[in-house]
Amino acid sequence: MSTEPETTEDAEPTTPAPAAESGTPQAEETEEAKLAEAKKLSEAEAELAAQRLERERIERRKAEKQGPIEAGAKLSGKAADLLAAVRAVESGEKPVAAVFAEPEAAVRRAAPEPVRRTQPVTPAVVAAPAREAVEGVRRVLAEGGAPEALAAQVAAVLGDGGEERLRADPWLLLRVGGVRPEQADGFARALLGDRCGPDDERRLRALTVWLLEQAALAGHTALELPTLHSALAQRGVPDPDAAVRSALAEGEVLAFQDGLDGLDALDGPGEGLEAEDGATGEEGPDGEEAEEGHGGAEDAGEREPVRVLVGLERYALAEESLADGLGRLINSVPKEDGSAEEWERAAAAARSSTADLVRAVAGHGLVLHTGGEASRAEVAELLGAAQGLGLRAWAAVHSPAGRGRFGAETAVATVAGLLSGAEGPGRDADGALDLDLLAVLDAPQLDVETGALLVESLPDGARLVLSGDPAVLWSAGPGRVFADLLAARRVPQIASRRPDPGPLGELVSGIGVGELNQVEAPGKEIVIVPVRDAAEAVHRTVQLVADSVPRAIGVPAEETVVITPGHGGAAGTRALNAALKERLNPGPGRFGGFDPGDRIAYSPAPGRTVPGQVVGADVDGLRLSCAGEAVVVPRERVEQSVRHGWALTAHQAVGGRWPAVVAVLPGDAAQALTRPWIYTAFGRAERHLSVVHGVEQALPRAVAEGLAKPRTTRLPDLLRPAAAPAE
Repeated sequence: MSTEPETTEDAEPTTPAPAAESGTPQAEETEEAKLAEAKKLSEAEAELAAQRLERERIERRKAEKQGPIEAGAKLSGKAADLLAAVRAVESGEKPVAAVFAEPEAAVRRAAPEPVRRTQPVTPAVVAAPAREAVEGVRRVLAEGGAPEALAAQVAAVLGDGGEERLRADPWLLLRVGGVRPEQADGFARALLGDRCGPDDERRLRALTVWLLEQAALAGHTALELPTLHSALAQRGVPDPDAAVRSALAEGEVLAFQDGLDGLDALDGPGEGLEAEDGATGEEGPDGEEAEEGHGGAEDAGEREPVRVLVGLERYALAEESLADGLGRLINSVPKEDGSAEEWERAAAAARSSTADLVRAVAGHGLVLHTGGEASRAEVAELLGAAQGLGLRAWAAVHSPAGRGRFGAETAVATVAGLLSGAEGPGRDADGALDLDLLAVLDAPQLDVETGALLVESLPDGARLVLSGDPAVLWSAGPGRVFADLLAARRVPQIASRRPDPGPLGELVSGIGVGELNQVEAPGKEIVIVPVRDAAEAVHRTVQLVADSVPRAIGVPAEETVVITPGHGGAAGTRALNAALKERLNPGPGRFGGFDPGDRIAYSPAPGRTVPGQVVGADVDGLRLSCAGEAVVVPRERVEQSVRHGWALTAHQAVGGRWPAVVAVLPGDAAQALTRPWIYTAFGRAERHLSVVHGVEQALPRAVAEGLAKPRTTRLPDLLRPAAAPAE
């Protein structure tokens, strides 16, 4: 038996169409038309539409720039030239200096040119594909022996002309979430017969894109070229070079070169960063750790070593936009709200690390703040001090559940609501958020696309505080924005000195540094329940939620959440939710498997989960109550966006807290356990934690050794300060 790892479906990458020249009336009319069209989208598509507009704006700005290519930028020349150059370097035939020209150094400007900001997109209902389009796709699927039930989904992904496109290129089926390469190969053979083979260019391109999409689901924004070659070879691609070359030539993927020396420096452990990224030091390309303080080649004639990365356009543009926006904050002077004396008085009135946080925010556009659950109080105190100085100060949280951990005097919105315009202060005439200070909590949950939208939405002179616990799980989407920023050391970092209280705080703090301590729990704050197998784990979990915890601890079942490593398996969320529903809210599931009173986990967009409860259903769809707000999920979206929610994965639970948590560790989940997962799951408990323990020594071993899997990102290289030009 195995536990299915938790994954997040990601939207299909889109290639922006050629746009009118930035700043022209034609460009403005084009964007207005796109914004008008975007108003027809649903909440899930609203975020994606905003990201698409942002990427198109970035591409227009990039097209205006001429001159040499900087390290980390898209390579110029033909794709074949790139790959030939890479092979020459890897084989030792040519030195790096003879293949890649040294980029011309440039200093990042403190006041970059004004940008046309992304406007919020109004959520609405997504129009389903036309019936004729769905029927056309259904015919092609039937001819190829694929499930006809996929017709609506395939038609939505491929858009207009889906039938003709799928018939001409059967491997487009891989763009539908859940379809595997072997399934697409079988479909193609059924449609094309002898006209297709393992070296078909359509297959090569589709597999290259699919592998990069799978990498994004694992958190990578790009892959190193040798890694991509190896993955393609494992998929039966006879010539991986040809596959990448074809995808590059068609513009479906992009290639980049990044400097290795700077990456070694940024990926090193640094002081206080072990818990944040689970790393004790990244190895360089030769298997040796980078030398401390090494900032470049000692010999002026040596070139900086590079690595070649390949990635999807959507993440490449998002990561570059994020780096530009962060650079603008780092190098800009904050708006003069309040005198230096007033800021100092506010700091003097604060205590401990809150005072350090106030002083840092007073003089910097970007500040990082780290700490556990108790450190949220410091952010609240900062926002109160800023409001006292007349600043428009807001907090942004990852989940609606996070709003309840602030007092009524603090202005709080979710990140998604802030960007869509559904929550928060609104936008000014330039399209920027109408605020002076934004403190983003749960910062480790920021992926590169959300981070890019956020920083580009800030007005000039605004202050941004990114606050979070570096030891929790990273974002569901690609990137590790908070960890990369901490490692870059470009901005002030304030570490909270406010510990989480009680036995639970002591336990979780120890896990964060790799120690599973024996903690005294006189009030039964922590209870270990040993089990022999998955069936017993499910039985004991239901018993704890329905009887033991309410009776012994006084926490009712509706305030207890179950957290398990994955959705599948004999003790995954599906099995646990089925057992908990049968005990706590039995019913026929007459509304798409749901009944009024069922606890649910609603995913309005990839990577976001909102706990809630089923209220009812009607012709409009399934009616939910999520964090006190009424939500209607259209009938056609219920299956893909709503699950039962008595039991969650740790990624679904991150950002929330519950009075009681039952953490289920079945024996078949031992290999899936990591220190960040355990830290996150155990840290969701406020008053009581029960651990259904079936992994024996795998638990302390995971705490001590189960570090987070590394993610390949370009942000560290993009954040490197540019060298000053030689005089």
